[in-house]
Amino acid sequence: MFRVIFVMDIFNHSVVLAKGGVREKYLPVSDTSIVCSSSNPVEIVELLHPREVYIADLNMLQCKGPLETNARVIREVSLRVDTMLDFGISAPQDADKALSIAGTAVIGTETGTFSAIKNAACENSGRISVSIDIKHGKVLKNDPELPESPFEIVKLLNNLPLKDLIFLDLDRVGTASGFDPEFLQKLVECSRHNVLLAGGVKDMEDLFTLDKLGIKGALVATAVHSGKVPPAVLSLGLKSND
Repeated sequence: MFRVIFVMDIFNHSVVLAKGGVREKYLPVSDTSIVCSSSNPVEIVELLHPREVYIADLNMLQCKGPLETNARVIREVSLRVDTMLDFGISAPQDADKALSIAGTAVIGTETGTFSAIKNAACENSGRISVSIDIKHGKVLKNDPELPESPFEIVKLLNNLPLKDLIFLDLDRVGTASGFDPEFLQKLVECSRHNVLLAGGVKDMEDLFTLDKLGIKGALVATAVHSGKVPPAVLSLGLKSND
C-alpha cells in the first residue's frame, strides 16, 4: 500500500499552508482550503481522518517559541493518529523530546548532525526518520560530515535502523510543480530504507507515478486542500494503479 501522509505545518497552535519553503509567509490553511474551514490541527484531523500525519513545528524551526508553544496540540493530534514530528532536531536529547509527544521523530539535514542522527536512531530503533532537505538544488546541512550529494547521504544512512527516509524539496513545497522521476528512481535504488517524497505533488496521477518509481509514500497538503487529492485517500491509502 502506497502511503499518503498528511502534512500539517503548525505555527502558534494553528495549521498554515506551506508554499515554496518561505516559512514566514505561510497563511492559515482555512484561508484557501476547500476541504476544511478550520485551522485547528485537532479539528482538521477529526474531519479528514488521515492514517498518518507529518507535523512541522514552525515555531521551533524558526526559533519563534519553545517546544511548549505547540506541544499540547501536537500531543492531542498524536493521540488520534500516527504522527511524525519535525521541530529542528539537532541533538539526540531533542529526539527524546519529540518522541515524548509523537510516535516518530524526524531529523532533517538542515539542523541535525550525522552523530545526532546515528545516536538517536540506535537508541530509538524504528522511531527515527531522516529528512534530506534540499533548497535551490543543494542539500541544506548543518554538519560538514554529511556529504554534498544526496545519494552519498543515503548511502551513509543505509546501515542505521531508521523508520523512513524523506526527500524534502523545499522549493517545491506547496507549488504542485511536480518532481524529477529519474532522480527519485536513483534515490530509491541506492537506499535500503523506504523513501518518501515531500514537495511538488499536484494530483492523484503524481501519486501513482511515485508508486511505480518505487517511492513508498508521499507527504501532501496543498494537493488535498486544493481538491486534487481526495481526502478519502488519506484514510484509505492508495492501491497500485498497475
